[in-house]
Amino acid sequence: MCSLLSRSLTSPTSSAALFSRGRNIASPSRGISKYSTAVAIENPVDPPVEVKHTQLLINGQFVDAASGKSFPTLDPRTGDVIAHVAEGDAEDINRAVAAARKAFDEGPWPKITAYERQRILLRFADLIEKHNDELAALETWDNGKPYEQSAKLEVPMLTRLMRYYAGWADKIHGLTVPADGPYHVQTLHEPIGVAGQVIPWNFPLLMFGWKVGPALACGNTIVLKTAEQTPLSALFAANLLHEAGLPPGVLNVISGFGPAAGAALASHMDVDKFAFTGSTRTGQFVHELASRSNLKPVSLELGGKSPFIVCEDADIDKAVELAHYALFFNQGQCCCAGSRTFVHERVYDEFVEKSKARALKRAVGDPFLKGIEQGPQRLRYGYNAKDEIFGPVQSIFKYKDLDEVIRRANATHYGLAAGIFTENLDTANTLTRALRVGSVWVNCFNIFDATIPMGGYKMSGHGREKGIYSLENYLQVKAVVTPLKNPAWL
Repeated sequence: MCSLLSRSLTSPTSSAALFSRGRNIASPSRGISKYSTAVAIENPVDPPVEVKHTQLLINGQFVDAASGKSFPTLDPRTGDVIAHVAEGDAEDINRAVAAARKAFDEGPWPKITAYERQRILLRFADLIEKHNDELAALETWDNGKPYEQSAKLEVPMLTRLMRYYAGWADKIHGLTVPADGPYHVQTLHEPIGVAGQVIPWNFPLLMFGWKVGPALACGNTIVLKTAEQTPLSALFAANLLHEAGLPPGVLNVISGFGPAAGAALASHMDVDKFAFTGSTRTGQFVHELASRSNLKPVSLELGGKSPFIVCEDADIDKAVELAHYALFFNQGQCCCAGSRTFVHERVYDEFVEKSKARALKRAVGDPFLKGIEQGPQRLRYGYNAKDEIFGPVQSIFKYKDLDEVIRRANATHYGLAAGIFTENLDTANTLTRALRVGSVWVNCFNIFDATIPMGGYKMSGHGREKGIYSLENYLQVKAVVTPLKNPAWL
């Protein structure tokens, strides 16, 4: 096996806590270190955006935390404080849930027409498009990812996603069902109620959209907790949603830490559904909290250790580039990253040498500069081959035949995604059906269209994000049966 570690910038981080670190699940006892082969950023580019929202959003108003506390969110390039953000805790979760409960039970959100919900979401999408560069700058400033990625890829994806779910708002309906007797039977697809949602730090805006879009389209109200490392862009986007006409209390956004705010949301007796994206370990914990409270349904999008399989017929140069993208996209901080690269023994040596050369050419620096592929990043060390590293580490393994690579690719408790690089249709068909994962990309990777479902097998979670299947997370089905007298037909 060959392991490749990209160059990375160092960055101080906030206090480690449950619900933090996204998917980074290394045991603290293994040790933590910072590593860099890049020159420190001494004169960082000034981000072209003003921080406007740092308070909690409850019942349509930006307010301070009940405790009056705040915490710093840091520029990962320098460790400098960007802003102090309100630190929500259990009391703020209670306030937000009460607002969401009232907005659901008394209206107006589930009681207005689906067409009007659609119009609000479409206006929101227009506002995202209008403020594309501001949102992208906040995302990069708070997260450290390349600005070009934020501005040209992720914010436009959020715009597309919201238009997709706006289109669903007036197309959610039930069925009429034939019964064995004189009965009229219909099914209703109803909003589930108050949805609690927790999103991670690696894709703050996209995860905001993946959670909020389907929940609102279905007529639910929301209490969303941001990641403590990256609270700024969600607050900005939530304000745009209200500018688009969202009624007060429908979307409430709490910034804060896991043990105080996240756990309170997962275990709240008045939250009807809980959705979480993050590490598998934390996913197990929140699932337990949800079941111990009111047995609320939970959807989980968790960790991954995705195989990328390079077959013997591969064009090596193309395979190297795609495998590099599969792993290094978003600095390796991607749940479905192709972190286990399996290469056929006939092309293994050439692939390793060219992959090493490609990694060493990776452009590292200030993420606001044009052409930068890799911004600031922190390294934890001490993993073994089965851990989700969640960073720019490419492990390259040699295999002999399909039976071997299928067995090894499936030999993990994760099952989020996989990639296949081959020109042989039979090989592709064999692998796509044999791999125990929720997504398989053939001769491509990281395709995140709004229409394509995303989710995992095994301990990568359950439920699906995006596409039509995500609507199931936020709906419940009711059967209504009425006797028929003298029916003309059955």
